[in-house]
Amino acid sequence: MVEHLGFGVGLRTAHIPYIREHRPPVDFFEIISENFLDAAGPRRRALDEIAERYPVVLHGVSLSIGSTDPLDLGYLRALKRLADSVDAPWVSDHVCWTGVLGVHTHELLPLPLTEESLAHVVQRARTVQDVLERPLALENPSTYLEFRASTLTEWDFLTLLAEEADCGLLLDVNNVHVSGVNHDFDPEKYLRSLPHHRVFQMHLAGHTDYGTHLIDTHDAPVSDPVWDLYRLAVELTGGVATLLERDDKLPSFPVLQEELEKARAMAGSAGGSG
Repeated sequence: MVEHLGFGVGLRTAHIPYIREHRPPVDFFEIISENFLDAAGPRRRALDEIAERYPVVLHGVSLSIGSTDPLDLGYLRALKRLADSVDAPWVSDHVCWTGVLGVHTHELLPLPLTEESLAHVVQRARTVQDVLERPLALENPSTYLEFRASTLTEWDFLTLLAEEADCGLLLDVNNVHVSGVNHDFDPEKYLRSLPHHRVFQMHLAGHTDYGTHLIDTHDAPVSDPVWDLYRLAVELTGGVATLLERDDKLPSFPVLQEELEKARAMAGSAGGSG
């Protein structure tokens, strides 16, 4: 089990000046790995300064753990250098594929949930952890279609993946709600069915309701149904590192911090540590 880091915020460029000046009382930051793999100059100096004062975890969007292309060892080595430089306790990415035949789509694409794809992802996750020499946590993505070929539920797929690859899970509570609405499954059953001891971290974020479906847009406050699921997730896991994500329509940092404090208070009332 990894350390419970507390309650953190995704590090976004617009907020860096405020963070450096005010040193806000958040517990950790999460960076998008790809934004800093080749960073130099002021951006990298800012990250190094922040990493001296706060724990930093890495969250990637390019691992493409489900692709049939070979793992990009150059990318993994660069990821390890970045993780080493900020002493990241773990690295995370998504249970998805982002491209094939050397073409990168810049999208988090869903997998067919089958025994064959499970074995493929398990083997690759083990390799990734060997290269990174630190724990890997894989996130449940939001999805907007399902494969007829799937033979496993998403929660069973994640459970088997975490146990067989000996890796962690990054439980995105908003994504559980989004996918539950889109595919008409019970999000509470999803949460109760996961291996709770494998959850390293949770994400909270906002989404957009288009009437017929939800889209994971990260451009709004956390919704009431997601807060309800978060309370249940804390009860089930005992409380783990919780990260507030916001990528668009960014408010001021104090506004995000206020929303993060709501997560801290809710976790405390639900019996979570930290």
